[in-house]
Amino acid sequence: MLLKNGERPAGELARYLQMTQPQASKHLRVLREVGLVQVRGAGKQRLYDLDARGLQPVHEWLGGFEQFWSESFERLDNYVQELQRTTTKEPSNDNER
Repeated sequence: MLLKNGERPAGELARYLQMTQPQASKHLRVLREVGLVQVRGAGKQRLYDLDARGLQPVHEWLGGFEQFWSESFERLDNYVQELQRTTTKEPSNDNER
């Protein structure tokens, strides 16, 4: 993410994303309106910075899925370990000849 290391001017973001300045400004306006970025004026520049607080609802929503997947992977791990135990306990058929 471009803004994770600090604020960036709109022009730099536009160049990096290979957009025109107006296109980038539209995207940044939407991100600002939904609370994902903050903007401040510095002379003629507008500097944009990530506002991680806007991600809190997404984080909370994903929390339920995180618990589900953690439990699912734990069950899978237990199953694989049980398979390994039963496989190592069974005698090999090659020695019976």
